[in-house]
Amino acid sequence: MITIKTKEDIAILREGGKRHASILRELVNMVRPGMAVIDLENAARRLISEGGGSGFDGNDKAAFLDYQPKGASRPYPAALCVSINDEVVHGIPNEPDKSGNAKFLKEGDIVSMDLGLIHKNLITDSAVTVPVGRISDESSKLLEVTKKALMAGIKAAKAGKRVGAISEAIQRVGVASGYGIVEDLSGHGVGYEVHEDPYIPNYGTAKRGAILKPGMVLALEPMFNLGTKKVILEKDGYTFRTADGRQSAHFEHTIVITKSGAEILTV
Repeated sequence: MITIKTKEDIAILREGGKRHASILRELVNMVRPGMAVIDLENAARRLISEGGGSGFDGNDKAAFLDYQPKGASRPYPAALCVSINDEVVHGIPNEPDKSGNAKFLKEGDIVSMDLGLIHKNLITDSAVTVPVGRISDESSKLLEVTKKALMAGIKAAKAGKRVGAISEAIQRVGVASGYGIVEDLSGHGVGYEVHEDPYIPNYGTAKRGAILKPGMVLALEPMFNLGTKKVILEKDGYTFRTADGRQSAHFEHTIVITKSGAEILTV
C-alpha cells in the first residue's frame, strides 16, 4: 500500500534528512586510500548517536542495523552499507571479505556509502559513491553519469505523472552512456518503513506505474554498471556484485512529491 505522509511527517523527515546529509558529508570527507572500511562503520554509528552534527540531539537510530528484509536469512549487521568497486549495494563494512581479510580502501577504488536514518520514528535513505584518491577517467564518468541520472529522475517526479516517468528518465541517461542498468534492484517508498510501495525500477516507460501524488515520499536510487546489468548475490546474503566484476556506482536521495514538483529531503 502506498502511503501519503502528513505535513507533520514531512517536517520531521525534512529535519531528519538534514541530519542524514550531514552524516554522509562527514563520511565522504573521511574516505582516503589505506583506510579500514570498519572505520566508516564506526564513524557512522558515532555520528548518528551525536545527531548528525553539533547542535543536534542524539536520539536518532540507524535504520539498517538489525533490519531484516523479506527473504533475508539474518538481520543486516551494520549501520552503514559500504560497497567497493564491483559491489553494487549492501556491502557489509564490519565483516571480512571473501578471503577472510579485513577490508581496506585503496587508491583508484570507488566506494558507495548507503545510510538509512530513523529520526523521530521516520526514515530517510540516501547514498553516494565517491572516489578513493585518484581514479580513472572511466570511473569518474561512471560516477558523474549515475549522479546525473538521479537528478533526472528527481526532475521527472511530478504529481500527476506515473512512477514510470522517473524510471524512464533514469534509463535514458544510462542508455545514452552505454551502461548496464541494474534491473534486479530498485528505488522504493520510504518513511514509515525502510521499504514501502511503490517500487521504482531504474528502467521503464512513463505510462506505467502508480500515479505520483503530493505527500508521497520516495527513495530514488539509480545503480549503473560499467559492463553488464546482471548482478549476483554473495553468500553473506546481502552484498550484490556485478556479474562481470566491473565497477558499479549508486546514488540515492529521499524526496517528497509536492504540488510543484519534488523536494529533496536528504540535503
